[in-house]
Amino acid sequence: MKLHIRHLCLPLAIVAFLASFQKSLAAENQQSGTQPQSDEVSKDKVNLVPKIHGTVRARWEMDTKGGENRFAVRNARVSISGEIAQPIDYYIQTDFCDQGKMKILDAWGRVSFTKRLRLQGGQFRLPFGTDCFRGPGTYFFSNHSFIGGIMNNVRGVGAKLSYTFPTSGSSLLSLEAGAFNPTSMADHNVWVKEMAFAGKALWTIGEVKIAAGAETLIPDSVRINSLTGSVTWTHGGLTLEGEYLNKHYTNKAHKAAHGYNVFADYGFPVKAGIFNRASVQARFDGMTAYSSGNRNDEGKLFTDYAARNRVTVGGTLSYIYKFVRCDLRLSYEKYFYHHDAVVPVGDGDKVCAELVVKF
Repeated sequence: MKLHIRHLCLPLAIVAFLASFQKSLAAENQQSGTQPQSDEVSKDKVNLVPKIHGTVRARWEMDTKGGENRFAVRNARVSISGEIAQPIDYYIQTDFCDQGKMKILDAWGRVSFTKRLRLQGGQFRLPFGTDCFRGPGTYFFSNHSFIGGIMNNVRGVGAKLSYTFPTSGSSLLSLEAGAFNPTSMADHNVWVKEMAFAGKALWTIGEVKIAAGAETLIPDSVRINSLTGSVTWTHGGLTLEGEYLNKHYTNKAHKAAHGYNVFADYGFPVKAGIFNRASVQARFDGMTAYSSGNRNDEGKLFTDYAARNRVTVGGTLSYIYKFVRCDLRLSYEKYFYHHDAVVPVGDGDKVCAELVVKF
């Protein structure tokens, strides 16, 4: 059996990284005169009762060009989270009705070696991108941007390390990076020689968040290398965000794809029956011709999604109390395709009305 040095690089790097931080933590404890807490102390402070949360998103939508319409349960997500000790926690999330289909989305465990360094393993979203990390209960619009919903909607099975750097004032810098199976998360039983990798940096400066990331995937036989960056500014009830994504297909297997998303959301308190908040939204997003990286019968990559732009406007009426929320949302999406594009029903201009309940 041949064992190359490159096969040992990742495990050795992780071990060295953890060892260095363990020594650093011991030195801090020695200087401050404190000692690590015993297992008994940790057990006394841990609430072993799991936390259960969920989101139900029911909608009606109509294609304004042809008049076709439909009702759907877009999501019925339930999550269970908790901890078994102060430094060990877990998270499981299943969508019981994603337009009629059941999907296991997340299942991971995490160990905190220090307050800043964590190791997470299991199935979860790759650390890459911004809009893709918003769940059904935190959407600003009825639908994700093209970046979040099509070009970068990636979960995988693997492990990641995250570290938060010590900062002062309102500044905060965090890094996370991981390695994942390149195959679909529906099959964990495939042995592979190549892996997928992703990393993300997030710098928070007061009301501004700046994110950047790199990702390399190989869903079939062609490796896809991606870069992304975003800036988010939140001030009172106003949120402004811009995000850009570039995907490069190796060996010129497909033309590079670009995605972009700019939106504004403004929320304000109201008194309308039980509802206590209202908000208005506007967004411009788009994408060039995009391939998911899977080959056709001829062994070549093909364009899964045609180039398009979109303008979205909408409004939301909300009831918010502590961790529970109910949204009544209405959105209109106007699409712009090339003149020769074939647009399926539902991928063009449409109106969408939603009822979202989060608990």
